[in-house]
Amino acid sequence: MKKGKLITIGGAIVVLALCGYFFMGTSSKGKISFQTEKVTRNSMTDVVVATGTVEPVTKVDVGTQVSGIIDRIYVDYNSVVKKGQLIAEMDKVTLQAELESQEAQLANAKAEYEYQQKNYARSKVLFEKQLISDSDYEEATYNYEKAKSTYEKSKADIVKVRRNLGYAVITSPIDGVVISREVEEGQTVAAGFETPTLFTIAKDLTEMQVIADVDEADIGEIREGQRVTFTVDAYRNDAFEGVVTQVRLGATVESNVVTYEVVISAPNPDLKLKPGLTANITVYTMEKDNILLAPLKAFRFTPEANPEDPQTAQAPQAGRGEKVVWLQTAEGIVPKVIKVGVSDGIYSEVKDGLPEGARLIVGIQRSKNMAPQGGSEESNPFMPPRPGQKKK
Repeated sequence: MKKGKLITIGGAIVVLALCGYFFMGTSSKGKISFQTEKVTRNSMTDVVVATGTVEPVTKVDVGTQVSGIIDRIYVDYNSVVKKGQLIAEMDKVTLQAELESQEAQLANAKAEYEYQQKNYARSKVLFEKQLISDSDYEEATYNYEKAKSTYEKSKADIVKVRRNLGYAVITSPIDGVVISREVEEGQTVAAGFETPTLFTIAKDLTEMQVIADVDEADIGEIREGQRVTFTVDAYRNDAFEGVVTQVRLGATVESNVVTYEVVISAPNPDLKLKPGLTANITVYTMEKDNILLAPLKAFRFTPEANPEDPQTAQAPQAGRGEKVVWLQTAEGIVPKVIKVGVSDGIYSEVKDGLPEGARLIVGIQRSKNMAPQGGSEESNPFMPPRPGQKKK
């Protein structure tokens, strides 16, 4: 009997201990401290990054419209040329022979035309006097028109041959620098549907541009006139600057990735930038200086509603372009509706409603025996721990 009484008494002690834990442990309030951050005045930027290629602003491909052999080349890579300067010549023997042949055909066609013209004029007079038959007059008319057509064709052909002979002399179309040479002396070039490129000439290497490929997810933020900085691997310690000059509407699709070309000016007074360099660009899509900034996490803080505290029992409502923040003051915590502007994902611009230095509540720091705001009560030591929680 004594043993049974001891078990009953022991069980009662355990029950009382559990009740004491739940009713006393969970009701203890402990100390609450607020985590705050100040409203500061600073700058805010938002950027888009991409890669591109450095290219001359004006670049001309020089070719030829006639087939033949390259006889002479007078320029090389990096040669500075003037507009109209002779840079190459093609073999003219074949073209010159063709010109002489065409000149002979033109002379023959001209003689035939003049003869038929006189014969037609004579036949016309005789026909009007009814001294020749209709068939003789029609034949004279036919021969005259035929000779006239042949003569006109010969004149057109000789213009073409002379022009082709002129194409054998290749000159620079602009003032600039030769950045590419695709042929050698003695090489045969064939002019077909596409004109073969012999040289590439850049007009002015002191004014370059970057053609950047911007992802479709970012192209909506790019505008003409935005500031750009970029680097190239050739000069790792140098930062170059430019401005967005054009956003091209044509999309490029490669491996299901859609990009758009953005043209960026790149002044190059020191001639450091070379055509073809890869540029890592940063486009500043948003820049604001000397503005008030508030942390975004202050907008997510909401204290537990307390019926005895009118400040927390009925918080104000924010309208469009507004947010509610809580300030820590000497009298306690106070809600405030503020007007906000742009955001960079960490801070937001404060347009109105807060002074510089105001302390915004961003969270609550509780003692160990306090349950976190909006969370569950302290865990039961007799229950198994949650996944990922170490048992004390």
